Amino acid sequence: MSFRSSLPEPIRAAARRSYVALAGLTAADRSLPDFILVGGQRCGTTSLFRAFEQHPLIVRPRLNKGINYFDLNYHRGEAWYRAHFPRRNRTRRVHGVDSVTFEASGYYMFHPLAPARIANDLPDIKIVVMLRDPVERAFSAWKHESARGYDDVSFDEAVASESFRTEGEWERMVSDPNYQSFAYRHYSYAARSDYVPQLQQFYDRIPAARIHVLYSESFFADPKHEFTRLVDFLGVPSPQAVTFEKHNARPSGPMPIYARNVLRERFQGQAEELEKLTGQRPPWADRKDARAET
Repeated sequence: MSFRSSLPEPIRAAARRSYVALAGLTAADRSLPDFILVGGQRCGTTSLFRAFEQHPLIVRPRLNKGINYFDLNYHRGEAWYRAHFPRRNRTRRVHGVDSVTFEASGYYMFHPLAPARIANDLPDIKIVVMLRDPVERAFSAWKHESARGYDDVSFDEAVASESFRTEGEWERMVSDPNYQSFAYRHYSYAARSDYVPQLQQFYDRIPAARIHVLYSESFFADPKHEFTRLVDFLGVPSPQAVTFEKHNARPSGPMPIYARNVLRERFQGQAEELEKLTGQRPPWADRKDARAET
């Protein structure tokens, strides 16, 4: 454990605020990201982030993995956002190849306003998306929210009551950009797995050549191959050595039958829609009971 991580959270939060305020003084000289890992939630993005960290030409944000600018902190302005990235004269260059800067915020893909904000503010941005079997993702998300104390109902109840618990929240977020919905963010188990309309928000605004979709199951089955494809998309060479590990995994367990059946029916046909949109057939498409790693 590092010294910083051993400090109480209030002290760490105060230190982060102080750093951002100071870095904001040189915001005009700081980079904006070349690509963003936009999600999805519980699809393995932390594991991918840790792999990115090991690449000598991929530069992470100075503080947290997720800056959450385009969803939760957009009101803070571009100078605040730039403060999270390195100064231009400190970016790396190896064998004539410039480094690329990125951030990863798992709520961007699902937030109703984030895709348009990203496309408008970063017109040359590249987007990386990681997807997982939608049924298993929803179950993993519920376990994650429950473990963090954000939800206290069973998974069956969470699935059955999701539309009621989140009713009207999307519309309120769209009509009031300053409104932040706890329910929409933490109780949308099935809706967050409804990938096609979320992805369409990016494809409508960003050329497909600048969007890279990879599937969790493929990444964990052959991480070296998938990572090589990804860094080629980003325009940097494949690194000599990267250690691929699973991070933030939740213990597996049987999914309640009711919830599984409801979700299977809901996402029937999604794989074909994803294949049409992305040009890649999801690995879970031809498996009856797929269980991806987190």
